[in-house]
Amino acid sequence: MEITYASPSSLDLLRSSSPAASGSTMPVRPVKIIPLQHPDTTSYGSPGGFGNSSSSFWSNSLFSGARGKIKRMTFVDWIDMFLPCCRWIRTYRWREYFQIDLMAGTTVGIMLVPQAMSYAKLAGLDPIYGLYSGFVPIFIYAIFGSSRQLAIGPVALVSLLVSNVLSQIADSSDALYTELAILLALMVGILECIMGLLRLGWLIRFISHSVISGFTTASAIVIALSQAKYFLGYEIDRSSEIVPIMKSIIAGADQFSWPPFVMGSVILAIIQTMKFLGKSSKPLKFLRAMGPLTAVVLGTTFVKIYHPPTITLVGDIPQGIPGFSIPKSFQYAKSLIPTAFLITGVAILESVGIAKALAAKNGYELDSNQELFGLGVANIFGSFFSAYPATGSFSRSAVNHESGAKTGLSGIITGIIMCCALLFLTPLFEYIPQCALAAIVISAVMSLVDYEEAIFLWRVDKKDFLLWTITTATTLFLGIEIGVLVGVGVSLAFVIHESANPHIAVLGRLPGTTVYRNIEQYPEAYTYNGIVIVRIDAPIYFANISYIKDRLQEYEVVTDKSAKRGPEVERIYYVILELAPVTYIDSSAVQALKDLHHEYKSRDIQMAISNPNREVLLTLSKSGVVELIGKEWYFVRVHDAVQVCLQHVQSIRESPKSSDQSREGKPNFFQRILKQRAEDLLVSELESGSNTNKPSDDPQSEPLLSRRS
Repeated sequence: MEITYASPSSLDLLRSSSPAASGSTMPVRPVKIIPLQHPDTTSYGSPGGFGNSSSSFWSNSLFSGARGKIKRMTFVDWIDMFLPCCRWIRTYRWREYFQIDLMAGTTVGIMLVPQAMSYAKLAGLDPIYGLYSGFVPIFIYAIFGSSRQLAIGPVALVSLLVSNVLSQIADSSDALYTELAILLALMVGILECIMGLLRLGWLIRFISHSVISGFTTASAIVIALSQAKYFLGYEIDRSSEIVPIMKSIIAGADQFSWPPFVMGSVILAIIQTMKFLGKSSKPLKFLRAMGPLTAVVLGTTFVKIYHPPTITLVGDIPQGIPGFSIPKSFQYAKSLIPTAFLITGVAILESVGIAKALAAKNGYELDSNQELFGLGVANIFGSFFSAYPATGSFSRSAVNHESGAKTGLSGIITGIIMCCALLFLTPLFEYIPQCALAAIVISAVMSLVDYEEAIFLWRVDKKDFLLWTITTATTLFLGIEIGVLVGVGVSLAFVIHESANPHIAVLGRLPGTTVYRNIEQYPEAYTYNGIVIVRIDAPIYFANISYIKDRLQEYEVVTDKSAKRGPEVERIYYVILELAPVTYIDSSAVQALKDLHHEYKSRDIQMAISNPNREVLLTLSKSGVVELIGKEWYFVRVHDAVQVCLQHVQSIRESPKSSDQSREGKPNFFQRILKQRAEDLLVSELESGSNTNKPSDDPQSEPLLSRRS
C-alpha cells in the first residue's frame, strides 16, 4: 500500500507520557500534529517473508522501467537503437546541412592525416597503421555511433598505452608487435560492446575527475618527453616512467644534433601560433585545423629542397587501402587484458564525456551505453582492417564542432579524405621529417597538461588536490598502470571514508518559524532543554552505523553552544532522529537501532523518529523496530516530534509541583477554563505562524513560543 503523509492538521491527539521517560501523567493540553500513516506489512507478505518482498521490490525497481520502455518502442525506435545514424538520415536537410558537413569533414580530415601518422609513431608502429586506424573505424562509427560531432581515430593517450604494454612483449620492429596492436583493437572493441550492451558504463563513475586529470597530465608529460628523441637527434629509452627517460636524455647529450632540434622547434612554434590565432579570432578559426598540415608541408618542402642528412624521414609508406584479415597471436591475449580495460576506461571517460557534452550543445540526447557500443563495433571492424585501438579525440572533435558539423556525414567525409590519402598521397609522405610529426604530437598533448585544474582544486578542495597530486606523481614515477591503480584506489578510499563517516547535524529551530536547520550553519537557531534533534545525511548501513551510534552517544553529554529554550532540565530525555535524507537502511543498521533503543531505555531516554521515507519505514516495520520504539513516537515533521517531547519534558519538570499543588487543593472551575483557553490560543497561534515573537508572562506555559533570553 502507499504510505500517505497528508491528513488534517487540525486533528487533536492526546498523548500519554511514556513510563520510561517520566512515569507521570501529562498535562491535558492538546497538541496538534500530523499523524504518520504506518504501512500495512501484511500486504507485503508474511512477517517471515521479508526476503520475498525485498526481492520483489528489487525486481520491480530494476526491470519494470525497462519492460515499460520496451513495450512503448515502435519498429522505428528499434531501428534507431541499433542504427543510430537513421535518426539524422531521416531528418537530414541537404540544402542546409550538406555544405557545412562537407567543410567540417574536410577540415578534420586534413587535420587527421598528419596526426594519425604521428600517433602511430608514438605507439611504436609504422605511420601507415595510424592511417588505417583513421579509415575503417570512422565509417563504422558513423553508422553505429550516436554522437554527430565526435571525431574518432588514433589519439595520443591510447597510443602511449599501446606502446607501454607492447614494448614489454615484443620489439617494435618485429611483426609480432604490429599483430598484438591489432589484436588489442579487437579486445578493446569486444570489451566496449559488452559493457555497452550490459549498460555497465556507470562503473567508471567511481573514478573521480581528479584522478583522470592527474593521469592525463602525467601521461602528456611522458608523451612529450618520449618524442624528444626526434628533436634531439639520438635514441632514448622507451618507457612510461619519467626517470628512465630523463636518464636516457642526459646520458646521450653528447650526441645532440642541431638541425632536427631547430626544425622541430620552429614547426612546433608555427603550430602553436596557428592554434592560438584559431582560438582567439573567429575569422581565423580555420588556422587551428591547418596547423598539423602546415607543419607537414613546410617540413617536407624543406627536406625536398635542402636534403639535410641529419634529419630522419618517415620513409616508404605502402599505398592503397588495407585488406581484410583476422587478428593473430591470440596466445598473448591474456597479457593484454589489463590494457584493454584501461583503454576502455579512457574511452568511457574521455570519448563518452566529450560526446555527451557535444550532444548537449547541439540539442539532442545521447545514451552513453549506446555510444560505448558504437565505439566497440568501430574497433572490432577496424581490427579486421589492420587498425590499432581508436577512440574519440578531444582536439579533432572540438574542431569538428567549431566547424559547424551537424550530422555524422561529416565523419564519412573525413573517412573519404583518409581513403584518398591512402590511395594517392602516400608517396609524398615518404619525405615527411620525423621531427615534424613529433612536433604535432607535442602540440596536441600540451593542452592535456591540466595545471589549471590543479590550481582550481587547491582553491576549492584540498582533498581532491591531494588525489590529483598522488595520481600525477605515481603515474610519472611508477608508470601508467600503477599510477591508475593507485589513483583509483585512493579515490575509492575517499568514497568509502565519506560513506563510513557521513555528515550528521544537530538541528535547531529558526526563530519565528517551525523550520529546523543545522545549528552550525544557522547560529541563530535554538534548541530545547532535554531534547536533541539529529539529522543523518546518508543511507544507514553496516559500514557507518558504528560511527552514527558513537555520534549519537556524544550528543548526550556534549552540549551545543546554541541558545536553549523550554523547561530547564539537567540532562537529555529525548533523541529525535530526522530520517528524511536516509534513502536506505540495512539489516545491520536495524539491529543497531534496536541495541541503541535498549541502551536509551536503560538511561531513561526515549527515541523518536521523524519523516522516514516509504522503504525505510517499511524496513523498520518488518523488523519490528516500529513496535519496539512505539508507533506513537513516529512523526511526519520534526516540529510535531518536538511538540510532543516538550510536553513530556514539561511534565517531568512539573511532576514535583503537581504533588505539592494537590495538597493545597484543586483550582476552581473558572481557573481551569481560563487556563485551557490560554493554552488553546497559544497552540492556534503557533500552528498559524502568527504572533510567534509575542512575549509570554509564563515561559513554561508554551515552550515552543519562548522568548529570547
